Amino acid sequence: MRIMGIDFGDRRIGIAVSDLLGWTAQGVETIVRRAGLEKDLDKIKALAQKYEVEKIVVGLPRNMDGTTGAQGEKALMFADKVHRHLGLPVETWDERLSTVAAERLLINADVSRARRRKVIDKMAASIILQGYLDAHTGR
Repeated sequence: MRIMGIDFGDRRIGIAVSDLLGWTAQGVETIVRRAGLEKDLDKIKALAQKYEVEKIVVGLPRNMDGTTGAQGEKALMFADKVHRHLGLPVETWDERLSTVAAERLLINADVSRARRRKVIDKMAASIILQGYLDAHTGR
């Protein structure tokens, strides 16, 4: 079963998908949010169809103490809208520090600041999805 991971943000949405076995996550796209939520959902739906996705995991930003703040509430509402728009099962996954981890990986790989800005969100989506996959495959 192929799973899609989403790093939801106010300006960009990072998208990753798993391999068919559900072992590895790979970033596929960053959606720049300019056209409104309905267009964003249509783009996500098109990607889900293209990759034959059967489940979606949306990163849930939590505060360091585990509580859900304003951004977490936005992510929960977004996850519900994705579920209703695509008709697929949607789960949330704790994404604390996923963007920080993605930034560190890119810096260590000596990726330029301009290039990092273009790929950071799909890299964060990959980290979110990989964490979910690792927790659910018993590895």
